Formats: sequence, structure tokens, C-alpha cells
Amino acid sequence: MTIPRPRRGDQLLFLGIMVLTGTAIALLFYALLWRAGNLVDLPTLRIGFYNFCLWDEDASSLHCHQFPELEALGVPQAGMALARLGVYGALVLTFFVPLPLLLAHCNSNEGEWHLAVGFLAAASTLLAGGLGLFLTFTCRWLRPSLLGPGFLALGSAQALLILLLMATAVFPQRAEKDKGKLESC
Repeated sequence: MTIPRPRRGDQLLFLGIMVLTGTAIALLFYALLWRAGNLVDLPTLRIGFYNFCLWDEDASSLHCHQFPELEALGVPQAGMALARLGVYGALVLTFFVPLPLLLAHCNSNEGEWHLAVGFLAAASTLLAGGLGLFLTFTCRWLRPSLLGPGFLALGSAQALLILLLMATAVFPQRAEKDKGKLESC
């Protein structure tokens, strides 16, 4: 005779994974949409994925540079496009994580669980790559003390995505064969 697995532990684990997923989505939303992708937002300096404004001593105001000027400053247009693709792609892929997790939990389907793991792996890789590219191209103007809440939110989201990836890979959803269709959720 087999002893049934305790369901409460599985449900708490699933609930924790869903809460962490929601938190990662909220952090990405905050950093990329609410803060407009600005990692530094000071009165004398604004550097983000779409803003690159440096203090102009002559005009005593911020001067925002566009791409012909940015390339002259050493910021490649293709590199910034890849950085944007990475961080905003991570946001989009993270939006797709909760549905396969919920379907996998309700239907006890390992394939849907693995789809969510794939989304998490891709989102984590894109976010790390995009943020790394951006910091590489803008490191001349950035110091760690200048990085603001947008960077903290992106860094926290990256940590949560890695934690979620580990949690979903280590504790996969197991299919239960003795469960009826009406009991699934």
C-alpha cells in the first residue's frame, strides 16, 4: 500500500511560486514602465534604456542625446537595441509564466510545467544579458552610488527569476493518476 503524498506542502509550494512570479512581474513593471526604464534619475543626470541625458554646463540644464550623438559618445545603436530587447523581452516572457504554472497545477501536466520553466529560463537570460549590455555601454557615466530604484528593481527581479527557475526546476509538478477530473482545482 502506498502512502498518499501530503497535498498541503505541494499547495504551499505552488502558492509561493505564484507569489514570487507576481512579485517579479511587479518589479519588472515598476522598473521598465513606471520608471520608464531609467536606471539613474537625478536632476543632473538621467540615464535609462530610452533616455540619455547629461548635464550641460553651458545651458545649466539637462541635454538629452539621441543616437547620432550617442554613437559619437561611444554608445552603439545596435548594442542599445539589444539591451532594450533583452530587458523588455524579459518582461513579456515573465507575463507568460503564471498561466502554464496554473494549468500545470490544475491538470497535473508536467509538459506545461516545463513550458513555464522554459519561459523563466529565457526571461532570466534576457534580463541578465540586456542589463549587462546596458551597463557595459554606459559604465563611463555610471557609478554604483548613482543607480536608483529602477536598477534595484531590475536587480531584484533578476534574483527572483533565478530563484523561481531553481524552484520550478527542483520541485517539478508531478502528474497524479488517481485524481479525478472534477478534483483537479
